[in-house]
Amino acid sequence: MNISKCTLPAILAVFFCMNAVAQQPSGADDRAFWVETLVKIADPVLTNLSNNTLRKNMPYESLTPERSDFAHLEAVGRLLCGISPWLELGPDATPEGRLRKKYIDLTVKGLANAVDPSSPDYLVFGKPYQPLVDAAFLAQGLLRARTQVWENLDKQAQERMITELKRSRGIKPWENNWLLFASMVEAALLEFTGECDMQRLTYGVYKFRDEWYKGDALYGNGPAFHMDYYNSFVIHPMLTDVLGVMKKHGIEGNEFYDTQVKRLARYADILERFISPEGTFPVVGRSIVYRFGAMHALGQAALMQILPEHIVPAQVRCAMTAVIRNQMKSADNFDAGGWLRVGFAGKQIGMSETYINTGSTYLCAMGLVELGLPADNEFWSAPYAGWTSKKAWNGEEVQIDHAIK
Repeated sequence: MNISKCTLPAILAVFFCMNAVAQQPSGADDRAFWVETLVKIADPVLTNLSNNTLRKNMPYESLTPERSDFAHLEAVGRLLCGISPWLELGPDATPEGRLRKKYIDLTVKGLANAVDPSSPDYLVFGKPYQPLVDAAFLAQGLLRARTQVWENLDKQAQERMITELKRSRGIKPWENNWLLFASMVEAALLEFTGECDMQRLTYGVYKFRDEWYKGDALYGNGPAFHMDYYNSFVIHPMLTDVLGVMKKHGIEGNEFYDTQVKRLARYADILERFISPEGTFPVVGRSIVYRFGAMHALGQAALMQILPEHIVPAQVRCAMTAVIRNQMKSADNFDAGGWLRVGFAGKQIGMSETYINTGSTYLCAMGLVELGLPADNEFWSAPYAGWTSKKAWNGEEVQIDHAIK
């Protein structure tokens, strides 16, 4: 059979297109990779904390020695904040479900050690200033895994945890995203005890609502706007979760929750568009060594199932899988003991600020919150889907972008 020169390119194009689609990993493949990544990140922290050896064995890497007292709480609080939605799915008979049981048990045992004053791994909650930050991340994680973590702590461990969270009240937050750390701690105390410091709970919420909103889902980090990922690391996720608790308990000001959810969805839209066709995102702003934790807000919107209608969940899965693969492919992300190194896509301590250390880097786990969606959810079960920038650069139609009022 003769094939004309004009038809051969078309036939080859179809062949290669079909072959490329056939080679795309399934949602189950993607989930397995995410779980593998989560375990690789989490295991050294949780295993050592459960054995009372976190302080003994966790290395300290930083541009300054001044944060060594706080590094362990940083690792624990940030890690739990990211993996708690996955833990909250609970154990089951599947291999992944059995793996969850293992890490639920390690987490519960480890947190009991963390708040036991006689424990070698008793963590620092009340010394200014850093512990306020990570008490808040820990509190957010406990709220996200109330059934599997908080309710599995025995009564003594719960009481001690409440004592330690309250200890952070002695730290006055700065007039920026730190206000939400105070709010987050109080939201957890309200949820777990029925009481809170109402001033600390609501002050930050009102500041962001009334003074620091800049437009199109972007908040200032205080009065000024900073071009970084703090809207994703902290502001949108914590503001949303604090307001959710306020709404549940009927606290004045909770009516702002619905507006905030719309803003979170819009900001998730922006973040999804930031992910390039190759699975990278702009290296901009401080704390960039938190790696794919920069996509925390995108993950929370997916987890809450509030993504804009023009974004199918699978395209977020595929985009984030590409990002995580790009950042985790270097063996230099971990030291010989399996601990995270300071860096963006490897060992790159020169990209960090002086307040960052080994423990800080575990904020990357917040980029894995979508694992809280069960395996049969559309996010994981739907076939491969291209994301916005990939489709746009391939000449495909994409939804027109526009700001929200």
